[in-house]
Amino acid sequence: MNKVVASADEAIRDVGDGSVIMLGGFGLCGIPENLIRALVRKGSKNLTTISNNAGVDGFGVGLLLSAGQLRRHIGTYVGENKLLESMVLTGKIQLDLVPQGTFSERIRAGGAGIPAFFTPTGVGTIVAEGKETREFDGRIYVMERALTADFAFVKAWKGDRMGNLVYRKTARNFNPIMATAAKVTIAEVEHLVEAGELDGDLVHTPSVYVKRIFQGEMFEKRIEKRTVRKSVVGP
Repeated sequence: MNKVVASADEAIRDVGDGSVIMLGGFGLCGIPENLIRALVRKGSKNLTTISNNAGVDGFGVGLLLSAGQLRRHIGTYVGENKLLESMVLTGKIQLDLVPQGTFSERIRAGGAGIPAFFTPTGVGTIVAEGKETREFDGRIYVMERALTADFAFVKAWKGDRMGNLVYRKTARNFNPIMATAAKVTIAEVEHLVEAGELDGDLVHTPSVYVKRIFQGEMFEKRIEKRTVRKSVVGP
C-alpha cells in the first residue's frame, strides 16, 4: 500500500480544533519540523500536545505556542521556553509535568493497549495527588493512566512508501513509541525510498502503525544548546 502524500499540508488535512497530538523528538533532536510548520499554517486551535518538551522560543512546539494554538501541554521538561513559562503563570495554558520515565511508559502502555500501570515514581509527592495508590510487597505504588492521541507526528531518517521507518542515532527517542499510540500516525522523513529498499532487520517502526508519509522539504536541525570550551594546551 502506498501511503505517500505530497506535502506536510496534505498530511495534516484532518487535524482539527481540539485535537490531541503527540510530537516526537527530544529537545530539538528528531522533531517533526515540517509538520509543526504546516500546523501553524493550518491554524487549528485548542490543541493538546504531548511531547517531551515544548521546543524553544520561536522553534519547534514553540511556534505553536507563539501562534496561540495550544490549550494544554503534557511533557517532562519546559526549561528552555520563556513563553510557555509566562503562559502557564498567567493561566493561558494548562501544563501537565510528568516524570520522564513515567511519561515514556504511559505512551508505551497506550500503544500496547494497557490502560494503566503502577509505578513507585512520584509516591508521596504532588505527582501522586488524586491518584490511586496500592501496596505491593511492602512498597507503595501510584497508578498512572496510559497516554494516547488522535495524531502522532514523527520524524524519521528513512521511510518507504508503505510506511516502514528507520530513525538515526539520537532521533530514535520518543518517535518509535509515539508512532504506536495514536489513531493516525504521520511520518516525515529525510529520505523516501521504494518498498523493499529498507533492510527489514533495521526497521524501527513497522508500516502497520503509519497512515501517511512524506519527504520533508527542509530540516534546520537546530542545536538547542551548544557548549564549547577552550582547548587545553599541555606543558
